[in-house]
Amino acid sequence: MRTPYGGGVRTFFLGRVLRYDGSQIDSLWAYREHGVQGDSLVAWIGPCAIPVRHMIDLEDVRARSVIRGPKMIHFIAEHFDTPPDLEKAVLRQRVFATLARDAFESASRRRVRREGDDLFDGEAKLSISIACATPVSVKFHFGINVRRATGVGVKTAGLDQYGIDAARFARDLLIRYEKEMEGVVDARTRARGAR
Repeated sequence: MRTPYGGGVRTFFLGRVLRYDGSQIDSLWAYREHGVQGDSLVAWIGPCAIPVRHMIDLEDVRARSVIRGPKMIHFIAEHFDTPPDLEKAVLRQRVFATLARDAFESASRRRVRREGDDLFDGEAKLSISIACATPVSVKFHFGINVRRATGVGVKTAGLDQYGIDAARFARDLLIRYEKEMEGVVDARTRARGAR
């Protein structure tokens, strides 16, 4: 469904391996690096290693957390709210985590739980995520393990343990988010004001 109101999210799957190091959370990254302008969701598969200088969550900085993984699907969303609204970014991030849970359960026939913006199978963590505001936009990163990470201080699981094809999963989730955001625009542009 394409809305006639210009409220859609552009989605893009990168066909090459790219390491996520946290710098991709900077404003206009998708436009500067890949020519994807406007509200967008970009996905790719690659390793993850976030140095402390690029960590957004101050709890992770204080704890000197180890955030890395050998192979993940990364999603970077950017929305140009005026003014940038961090609460709305967190809400979108949690909607995305719910969509990721639904996509995972559909692909694996196994139930997992969402806690805030993360997914868990029992005690095993499947994902990482952060939302932030930039001077011109709000963004979130959501990464889901393809291959489980070791030596990160928590038990982890990855899509390959469940026989889930990473590229197919990524494309499915891009479509789910695009449709969800188009549905939001549709709902807010056809409801009259209450008296």
